[in-house]
Amino acid sequence: MRALCGAIITAGAMIGLGLTALGFGIRFANSTATHDGQLYGIPTMVTILVVLLLTVLIGLGIAFLGLMFHHMRRHHELQHNLGRSRAEPLGGV
Repeated sequence: MRALCGAIITAGAMIGLGLTALGFGIRFANSTATHDGQLYGIPTMVTILVVLLLTVLIGLGIAFLGLMFHHMRRHHELQHNLGRSRAEPLGGV
């Protein structure tokens, strides 16, 4: 479930990044008007871009950590079903 939630977060952030890229393209497609060498509207759009990039990284982290936890749990369940515990060596001695 953790991996699925992370994948959903990542997918939402990727959609947001695509829309942000479209916004940057539409905003600055034919924009040559500057005032004192500064383009208007940059800080807000960069803030949105940074937040979405952080969301992608967090979502990917949740997805990968969730998958790792899932596989670790399944490994321990298999070891328990085979009659081994973490305290015993693999040879069963």
